[in-house]
Amino acid sequence: MTFIPNWEEFEKSAEMLYLRDPLNTRYSIKYSHSKGVFLVKITDNKKCLQYKTEVQQDVRKIDMFISNLIRHMASNDN
Repeated sequence: MTFIPNWEEFEKSAEMLYLRDPLNTRYSIKYSHSKGVFLVKITDNKKCLQYKTEVQQDVRKIDMFISNLIRHMASNDN
């Protein structure tokens, strides 16, 4: 499992991963206070994408992305 260094690339790849297999895709978010690192991971059991950041602006982007992902999950379009 490698980390994707660019947020835009991670966001596009993660959305495509979800749209390919919405029923088996899941995500997790982890914050390490001692390291000051925020980690996002999304997987469909075949492919795993990870993004790590220490920048607060990126945390806001992650929050918006997760909100959009939850909207996709809650909609009846699946």
